[in-house]
Amino acid sequence: MVNLIDARYVRDYIVWLRFDDGATGEVDLSDRLYGPVFEPLKDRKYFQTFEVDQELHTLVWASGADFAPEFLYERVRVPV
Repeated sequence: MVNLIDARYVRDYIVWLRFDDGATGEVDLSDRLYGPVFEPLKDRKYFQTFEVDQELHTLVWASGADFAPEFLYERVRVPV
């Protein structure tokens, strides 16, 4: 299992990520912001409020939205 350890907002819906195995890269999440949990993230200002949860080791928002660290890792490792 991989753990997200750092994240920075880049632009639009793109986030730079760093994992505990040294993998880094940018992830564009614009195509994943659908459904009731993710709909609020379409507001770019709100999107930028993510944090790296120290227990879940992934991106989280106050609304309860999050992405599985494995999903983020695959998108960094294999550009879409």
